Amino acid sequence: MELLIIDHSDFRLSIECARYPSVWNYAVSNIGASYLYSTYMWNQEINSARIWNNSLQRLSVLSNGERNNALFFDNTEYSLWVEFNDNVYSASFCSMLQSVNNRFSYHHRRHILSGFINYGNDIGRSEINISYNIKGGEIRHFKLTFDVLSSKLNYHSDWRKIVEDIENEYRMLSIDYMKRTFHGFSPDAKGEHPDIVWWSIFSAEQHKFIKACRSIIERPRHRLRVHPLLERADKLKRLTPQIENELVEHRGEIGHLYKVEVQAPSNDTQENRFLKYALNHIYKNYRRLSERINRNSDVSIEYKQDIKEMGNVLNHITKHRFFKTIGPFKGLNQESLVLQKATGYSQVFRTWNILRRAYSLNDGLYRLQSKDIASLYEIWCFIQVSHIVKDKLNITSSDIEHKNRMELNNLFRWKLGTGEHSKILYKKDGVELAELVYNPKHTEKENTKNTGLGIENIVVPTVPQKPDIVLMLTKNDIQQGMKLTYLFDAKYRLKTSITDSGNHIDYPPDDAINQMHRYRDAIYFKSHNDPYLKKEIIGGYILFPGDGSPLDVANSKFLKTINEVNIGAFPLKPSDVQNRKLLEEFIVSLINSKATTIVESVIPQKGSFVEIGNRVLIGLVRESKRPGYFESFINSNANLYYTGQKFPSNIALHDLHYFIPYIKHKGIRDVYEIMRVRTISAREEKSAKQNLAMTCVWLLNSNSKTTCLIITKTFLQKLLEKNHTYTPSLTPLSVILTV
Repeated sequence: MELLIIDHSDFRLSIECARYPSVWNYAVSNIGASYLYSTYMWNQEINSARIWNNSLQRLSVLSNGERNNALFFDNTEYSLWVEFNDNVYSASFCSMLQSVNNRFSYHHRRHILSGFINYGNDIGRSEINISYNIKGGEIRHFKLTFDVLSSKLNYHSDWRKIVEDIENEYRMLSIDYMKRTFHGFSPDAKGEHPDIVWWSIFSAEQHKFIKACRSIIERPRHRLRVHPLLERADKLKRLTPQIENELVEHRGEIGHLYKVEVQAPSNDTQENRFLKYALNHIYKNYRRLSERINRNSDVSIEYKQDIKEMGNVLNHITKHRFFKTIGPFKGLNQESLVLQKATGYSQVFRTWNILRRAYSLNDGLYRLQSKDIASLYEIWCFIQVSHIVKDKLNITSSDIEHKNRMELNNLFRWKLGTGEHSKILYKKDGVELAELVYNPKHTEKENTKNTGLGIENIVVPTVPQKPDIVLMLTKNDIQQGMKLTYLFDAKYRLKTSITDSGNHIDYPPDDAINQMHRYRDAIYFKSHNDPYLKKEIIGGYILFPGDGSPLDVANSKFLKTINEVNIGAFPLKPSDVQNRKLLEEFIVSLINSKATTIVESVIPQKGSFVEIGNRVLIGLVRESKRPGYFESFINSNANLYYTGQKFPSNIALHDLHYFIPYIKHKGIRDVYEIMRVRTISAREEKSAKQNLAMTCVWLLNSNSKTTCLIITKTFLQKLLEKNHTYTPSLTPLSVILTV
């Protein structure tokens, strides 16, 4: 269907989209029709413009600068047709991205420029730039400007809140380059001015700056300066008392020269020195940044050619003979009316001040490109989780150790550090409580070091895994410094459904939930002392920009499955405060729960359950005269156990599979697998005092073989005493034990 038609004296421009009705309805259900508006502007006089009206279901008149319903949305493909008159012999689509220009072609016989546009996840202001040649050699440019909106988030409020939160945490991290959309930004005393901002400003000011420099060179401001000059007596025009005395002294010398001072115009003024300094400094920055841009293969050939031509112009001006008589700039001692008001000088001074000032991402006259909304949402989710963890741990900013930092790539793009470079440690009184990592990366080099995610003791034996956010909570009730790991993945995708009550609710996509299952099965724990792999991930959760009433979300399947299998999702968006509380309450429950309670809820593997009956022996371990015997149980490395002379005859020795030592006044800690059972004589027992490893009654597992056993709550309650001073590793509920 046709969405926009512009009739120009040289062409007719038409924009079509077959999916527009479904995209519009989807955006209305997520955001609301009142927030789906855009402002349309064009740079030339046209005959008429008509835009699709959703309420009237037909095209209606559109004026230049008018706010109307939005046509362009993220991840939607649009076809563009421009039918030119016969007086046009060539035309092209002009974008700095070569990949965009490659999607357009000009048909010379039919005089039609056509192609497709898809903005992906880039939202904000955008332009359609068309350049065409009129017969006779004239080149004309037409520009149409509009807003590209998100179909999932409110661009006019949610996007701005996301950017503000990111900017408050990491200044200028939102900015990017080589994007299909842009945003307004304004001067700010607290803002930043990195390379990407400098380039964006000068790109808009460069033609004005060049014109001002040429204007100054052609008609420079000068001042009269006194110069010493040697003259003969007959050439003297003004006699001073000193020269009169010198004439009397040398009246007989016809060739004597007299030193006089004359005034002559000079271009070596304070303002021209400033011009020379500013021009050279700008050209130096321009050349440095243009070299980095030209190395990018995504930059279009036309854009590279424009950069090269501007560089040549700047180079030519800096080497102009006018500057050979200009001295070095030593600063401005006072305000100069010439720099503020004179033709040419005022433009150079204005451009220089603009480039020196700091900027923030706000509505303004200057253009700035930002990261795509999916990347911004991912960073924003990381920041929100970090704030929730901090608040729920009841700690201050001084208790947080930030190792996270921003990094700059080859094209002056700022990005948030990953893995170890993004770690946030939460401590209280010097004790580590939690650790948060953003976007840990797996590489083959890391895998060989048993650091599959760039995190100590975590390995990925198979293929690379890249979760967005890793939260590790420190627990000390099972063992000192034990860390329980949870994953959060930010997904800027969702699907919509209708509840039984007829309400609208959003769900995360199925493949995102499947990814969390894959993470939990693919990421393992492996310590340096234990060669066997163990499961690492307790649970995985999707963060998505969904919507729905708190009651419907609380009863949704993606939230209920968290209690069942520890895999699920939480809706998280800036404008939804109520559903955010679900995530906050969940993180609070993780922080406040003991490790024993969390671990015992892990679903065991089928076949790992062992019936508790006469196959488990619980034996009392006392102090003994046998060297190292009692200490071996304290240190959890025992390899034999003596029952003593009295042992029930009704127990089948060879049916015993496991042994649990009970240490008096300390309780139960370990589970051993019985390897061999034998009855020994008193003589053998006596010799065992000298050679403990050769004779034994119970030969237990001594090679650290991994064995899984489930002890039920009922059985364990019979074993545990009320006053334990020894921390048992068995838990009060059904749980898999590793020995």
